[in-house]
Amino acid sequence: MYKDFLKETKKIFGSGFVPLHRPIFRGNEKKYLSECINTNYVSSVGKKVKEFEKKIAEFTGSKYAIATVNGTNALHIAIKLAGVKQGDEVITQALTFVATCNAINYAGANPVFVDVDRDTMGLSPYSLKKFLKKNAKKSSDGSYNIFTGKKIKACVPMHTFGFPCRIKQIKKICDEWGIIVIEDAAESLGSYVGKKHTGTFSLASALSFNGNKLITTGGGGMIITNNLKLAKKAKHITTTAKISHAYEFVHNEIGYNFRMPNINAALGCAQLENINNFLLIKKKLAIHWKKFFLKRKVEFVNEIKGSKPNYWLNALVFKSKKERDSFLKITNKNGVMTRPIWKLMSELRMFTNCQNDGLKNSIWLQDRVVNIPSSVPESFFNNNDK
Repeated sequence: MYKDFLKETKKIFGSGFVPLHRPIFRGNEKKYLSECINTNYVSSVGKKVKEFEKKIAEFTGSKYAIATVNGTNALHIAIKLAGVKQGDEVITQALTFVATCNAINYAGANPVFVDVDRDTMGLSPYSLKKFLKKNAKKSSDGSYNIFTGKKIKACVPMHTFGFPCRIKQIKKICDEWGIIVIEDAAESLGSYVGKKHTGTFSLASALSFNGNKLITTGGGGMIITNNLKLAKKAKHITTTAKISHAYEFVHNEIGYNFRMPNINAALGCAQLENINNFLLIKKKLAIHWKKFFLKRKVEFVNEIKGSKPNYWLNALVFKSKKERDSFLKITNKNGVMTRPIWKLMSELRMFTNCQNDGLKNSIWLQDRVVNIPSSVPESFFNNNDK
């Protein structure tokens, strides 16, 4: 199976080192970057930032979008503006990228880890409901942890690798307990539950445009929300909380220099022009890999009914950690980048003291899941598309 996979990977992506996910530039990237350079608007001032925000809002179906320098900053501000304060608790998943928990900590809160579903790899509504019933009590101003006495202010589920979690059920449970939902949609631009885009089920959410994402701005993020008050506040504090004035420098609160530069937004505008094509090709690649591994009796991660992923990173689930490790060693040794899923946050030194519910599924997935090359392949484009 290893030789077949290596051969097929080289056939799809070409000879030489094959990365997990690389950016692809086939449109107006150079043109828009040149426009920024020619006009001298390369930093935090320029029309491309507003244009990119508008286009992301339109694409996701959200009312407002606020550009930031990266996805972690976007999530941090979304959590902060949800009212999360020092000492609060925020429920999330241990099976996630570290940025999720870092953002929670930036807001002064403590992560509480609840298990994921095996099929979505995202926060499990069943585990969430069980955890709250056992560990929380309702009050007139929300819910409190009966063991720590701290307020459970928010819940941050993550759409893992672009596969939507059961966000509708999670939102319903959190509404019943007076817990605010903030989606970590960093990996799920172009993913849907029904006809609704991920990140639009909650008060606010965060997107990422890192170099390895579906579309990239080099580095960048975005807060999306339907809440006008939150949107205005987010824009204000991420632009150093400066009061607009022709020449005076007056700042009315502690702000953050989280502004996306115009040159990055220009790249994003060009990338967005090809996003639908990228999504179609990535779906075609996922179907190709699914058929390939079905013949070899290796489990390929699929979306759940009613959801439509962006197929950002394709994933395999091996029968054991031993099989997983063997696959990782051989592929990486032969110039094909594969990687295991993240080490659980609950096992990192910073978060070992955080409460968790046992994380049975998370541990099971940690030992078995591998990502395989998922870039938009040049070989899948028609010659007349170049």
